[in-house]
Amino acid sequence: MGELKTIRYEAADGIGWLWLNRPDRLNGMTNLMLHETAVTLREVAADESVRVLVLTGEGRGFCPGADLKHYTGDSDGTPEVALEDDTDFYVPVLLHEMPQVTIAAVNGACAGAGLGWAAGADLRVAARSANFNTAFLNVGVAGDMGGPWSLTHLLGAAKARELYFLGEKFSASDALGFGFVSKVWDDDVFRAEVAELAAKLAGAAPLALRGMKANFSVAERVGYQDFIDHETTQHHRITSSDDCKEAFRAFVEKRAPKFVGR
Repeated sequence: MGELKTIRYEAADGIGWLWLNRPDRLNGMTNLMLHETAVTLREVAADESVRVLVLTGEGRGFCPGADLKHYTGDSDGTPEVALEDDTDFYVPVLLHEMPQVTIAAVNGACAGAGLGWAAGADLRVAARSANFNTAFLNVGVAGDMGGPWSLTHLLGAAKARELYFLGEKFSASDALGFGFVSKVWDDDVFRAEVAELAAKLAGAAPLALRGMKANFSVAERVGYQDFIDHETTQHHRITSSDDCKEAFRAFVEKRAPKFVGR
């Protein structure tokens, strides 16, 4: 990866950590952040050593959407770039379909395009102080980053429309209540809890983890019988692997399995 100016990426022990890194602007989105995130996610998707990808924000914010000050002339030193094409807008699709299990760890304000990115992840967890909003009508736009698709799939059409048309803020507790996030942790333990969750997932059998992610991606695109055909093919392939045989033996012997990824 080249030099990154608006995000930060590190990987260790099967976990990739991608921080949105404009903390002085609560990680408000710019064209450069959009481009750097898209490029980085594509590179991570091709890295088989990474099993889990955590997307989070540096500092007090996750991402409140577009940095409107930046787009109205206050660049704060962040270079403005023109997007070469619209494929950079595929960030939520990458989060949704890349082979790794993706976690949006929402540590603060999450609105607009930032909400769309979080909605694209496999799992969303939040710090108790986090807050959410679609926010688009407040700034005179219809929206971007796939929210009407992802929120409709996650929450149902009625709730998705409510969140978009009314544009009311909602808390982490609200998000937990209607199922947008699966866990809420107190701020002082949030990072540690996210790390523990990511480590638990990264410790799963690699073939099974990737196969499960692929199953969900395929399930959203095909009919029921076609999905069963896909799932059965995957099942035969994975159950014949060394890792699956090791998992069976470890379960019977009441010990932790040792996976090798084949």
